[in-house]
Amino acid sequence: MRITKAIVNPQENRMAYPQRLVVGMLDGFGVDYFESGPMPVLKAMAREGLYRQVECVIPSVTNANNTSICCGAWPEAHGLTGNVWFDETTGREDYMESADFLRVPTLLQRAAAQGVRSALLTCKKKTVRLLGRGAAIAVAAEEPPPEFVQRYGRAPEIYSREINYWLWKVAGDLLKREPDLGVLYVHITDYPMHAWAPDRAESREHLATLDGLFGEARAAAPDAAFGFTADHGMNYKTVCRDLKQVCAARGFDLRYALSVEKDRYVRHHRTFGGIAWVYLHSPDERDRAAGVLRSIPGVERVLPREEAAARYRLMPERIGQLVVLGDRDTVFGDLPAGQEEERLEPTYRSHGSEHERAVPLVLWNCEAKLPPAAEFRNNHDLVKWAYR
Repeated sequence: MRITKAIVNPQENRMAYPQRLVVGMLDGFGVDYFESGPMPVLKAMAREGLYRQVECVIPSVTNANNTSICCGAWPEAHGLTGNVWFDETTGREDYMESADFLRVPTLLQRAAAQGVRSALLTCKKKTVRLLGRGAAIAVAAEEPPPEFVQRYGRAPEIYSREINYWLWKVAGDLLKREPDLGVLYVHITDYPMHAWAPDRAESREHLATLDGLFGEARAAAPDAAFGFTADHGMNYKTVCRDLKQVCAARGFDLRYALSVEKDRYVRHHRTFGGIAWVYLHSPDERDRAAGVLRSIPGVERVLPREEAAARYRLMPERIGQLVVLGDRDTVFGDLPAGQEEERLEPTYRSHGSEHERAVPLVLWNCEAKLPPAAEFRNNHDLVKWAYR
């Protein structure tokens, strides 16, 4: 389905041009940020349009969810199961940040196939590598092209809230200057959500400034449909456990334990997350390994690969033989040799588990015939119907 204005071309028996669509992927923007934040523009859009509290994909990490939102699909279809994966054949881990992992087209590719220009604006270079195919414009604030620096100035550093402001200022200007841009996908960084809870002054300033920029973008493109959602929420965490070392101390040798949240942006979360893939030396070890893992404090759920893939609609070949989820306070990751756990600083915030699943979904000024509101259950339902 295309997002369309009511102008019909009888010769082609189709709509002559699509309504512009702006998608705001608000990284780390859990429901608590939306409900308590000083965001009159976004809240007005929610009242006037469609608003739902929805769930993100598990694992509640960026690459799996950003891809789900941009493709309008579950990971079992698009193939991205986390920020990182472990190749059981080579015995090596690698980041999941290449478009070669994708098994279905993105919104940007679907629009391009119908002759519609699109743009991807993101804070992070990895998002361009992962989702940039099909976009006429693909810019990462972390490394913008010279012409963008000349027009908008150099972007602030990646570990800041100001980089999100730069990104949305660019978005508003593009909407003004390029009216033929049919789709604009804007992905901010969640560094401010890692750094500050919703009630912190820095967080409130961040949200208020973003909201003002949403208003400027809306004024620049009053004809456009706007959709907003998030990839995951965020919570304080108190302890990190190194599953391989903990299991070794209990007499069981795992082949590999991998924090699915691990990526290149270590100041966000130190690579620790609330879900881990676990690999074994032999399939025969599965039941014993699961028992040892379930005995570890902070482990909330241990699922075999097949059950986890079915429950969370994941591609089984790209997850662990066992999937381990933490409770609200616990994350998993690699610690120095001889250290099974680390008590985290009081300000540490992260995600990855089922406890960061609730996110908002807002769709405003959309002229297309939409599915019933009750069918918007997940973040990737936001624009799954567009350009089909």
